[in-house]
Amino acid sequence: MADPQLQGEDLKAVTDLRDAHDRIVAQLHNVVVGQEQVIEQLLISIFAKGHALLVGVPGLAKTLLIRTLADTMSLKFSRIQFTPDLMPSDITGTEVLQEDRTTGKREFKFLHGPIFANIILADEINRTPPKTQAALLEAMQEHQVTAGGRLHKLEQPFFVLATQNPIEQEGTYPLPEAQQDRFMFNINVDYPDENEEMQIMKMTTATYRGQVENVLDGAKILRLQELVRKVPISEHIIKYAMQFARLTRLNNPQTPEEIKRLLAWGAGPRASQYLILGAKARAVLNGRYYVSGDDIRAVVHPVLRHRIIPNFSAEAEGINSDVIIDRLIQMIPRADSETLADTRLPGVSK
Repeated sequence: MADPQLQGEDLKAVTDLRDAHDRIVAQLHNVVVGQEQVIEQLLISIFAKGHALLVGVPGLAKTLLIRTLADTMSLKFSRIQFTPDLMPSDITGTEVLQEDRTTGKREFKFLHGPIFANIILADEINRTPPKTQAALLEAMQEHQVTAGGRLHKLEQPFFVLATQNPIEQEGTYPLPEAQQDRFMFNINVDYPDENEEMQIMKMTTATYRGQVENVLDGAKILRLQELVRKVPISEHIIKYAMQFARLTRLNNPQTPEEIKRLLAWGAGPRASQYLILGAKARAVLNGRYYVSGDDIRAVVHPVLRHRIIPNFSAEAEGINSDVIIDRLIQMIPRADSETLADTRLPGVSK
């Protein structure tokens, strides 16, 4: 049954979140054509309090999508262009020695870097060396920056949306596994279909300028993020989510030999956490306040894609992490929600 806590104000908040989702999507489509799945996964990661990495070839509107998404929210936005000469202090900020002209006293003052914003666009994140990439680790995990032995808290909400070009390897620095693990989702941005590309040509080669309106502010986003964590989930759905991570570990005797043969490294517990949080956010965005097996399956690719590492044997066979995830979906017995007494919101179809 539905959690009794999800009544009254919480029930209204579910409706508000679904409505906000629809309004944000409508605003984005004033500027961005198609990319429905990418937009959905971006919104899931934001409302689940996670970060997202968008991977796609140049020219697919990754940067435009993130900038437009920021325009739909009354939040401070910061774009950081990652380049080979970027230093950690260029991201986090630095301490400078300043003199008080009145007293003549000198003291160190911390000057905030561009990381001190609500939405961070880390553009082409793999173009900067690992030392600079690591400057994001503390901010992404702890939501704080340490400089000169002092902690500087980041304003909430805070999320990093990064872009990466997968085809150009010269002059790039692949993200270390520890850095990739900080991203809740690894989102593939694919080419548009023919009809979408035709619409893009019409929009971008004429005088059309899409207008975007604010939909949410920071306080409301924080309330909606808390709502997502309240969404009830049954124990058998939790166990179902855990199997996707557990069956990628080579030291697990239950891992199928077919999977062991293809993997060099498996996913840790953070993958299961993000599967559950992503499924909760997806459920609410679809007007439900319970989690189903479909919600888990809908987010398993972006959650696991960068957390499992195919070995040389898999690469020789042309098998990537997405193919391995597809096989896991087929192997793991499907889990569906318990029969709930009308936990779907009024007016929402299945």
